[in-house]
Amino acid sequence: MKTIKLTLCVVVAAALSSLVSAQSSRTPDGDLDKVGIAKKLANPIANMISVPLQYEFSRGIGKNQGGSEQTLLFQPVMPLDLGGGDIFIVRPIVAGAREVSVQSANGQSFSGYGIASITLESFYAPNTNSSWIWGIGPYAVSPSGNSGKFGSQQTGAGVTGAVLNRQGPWTYGLLSYQSWSMGGNPAFGTQNNLYGQPFVAYTTKDAFTYTLNMEAQYNYDTHRTSNPLYAGVSKLIVLDGAPLQFGAGPMYYVSNTPGGPSGWGARATATLVILK
Repeated sequence: MKTIKLTLCVVVAAALSSLVSAQSSRTPDGDLDKVGIAKKLANPIANMISVPLQYEFSRGIGKNQGGSEQTLLFQPVMPLDLGGGDIFIVRPIVAGAREVSVQSANGQSFSGYGIASITLESFYAPNTNSSWIWGIGPYAVSPSGNSGKFGSQQTGAGVTGAVLNRQGPWTYGLLSYQSWSMGGNPAFGTQNNLYGQPFVAYTTKDAFTYTLNMEAQYNYDTHRTSNPLYAGVSKLIVLDGAPLQFGAGPMYYVSNTPGGPSGWGARATATLVILK
């Protein structure tokens, strides 16, 4: 497990280094296709470097459903050119969390913050010469020593996949992964999960994007599904030559796992695009 954690941290460091070095390759403001960039941001396997930050507020957490949680995801997207239009995308995800008044199974209440997990998603996406594209690659997740306060203490590994279509202003498809437990304490949840995220996005001529997605994660051990539905709107702007997209919207948990978030929540995103 220590090897996986070290590997994931190295990938995150490499991603940051690449993103910083790419800053000098931005194009002038007048050359930017804001609508085209906004459409690519709706595509999880687009050939474009981006640095999304995602804030999320959830409630109804804990045994008595009286707690709340705030999470911040840092998830840079790094495409590597393989030639002939084929790309390999690496997306490390670092999740920080803050919990307030979360009651455990033994009745004790917890408030605090820490790193929830470190995840590595990757996709090999061949050139299809079509509006339909797909990608597949390895997946890994490490608990980062969170002592069970912010999710599973298990290490997981598996496979990610995506298939989508880009048709005019529309982008729609499915992002998924299958994860299996590779060891660790199962007391705070396992990594035996199947995840599916169907999504649809509509981008206007003013670079507004309206998004609807559902992020269903089924755990094989509890036989329960956490299923938040999100509807949001985002806007792409150019600030000092750099494309930035800001978005926000409400979430509602259609179903949830024991002790997990329930009811209404909210999400906000800020994404920096780095042009090659």
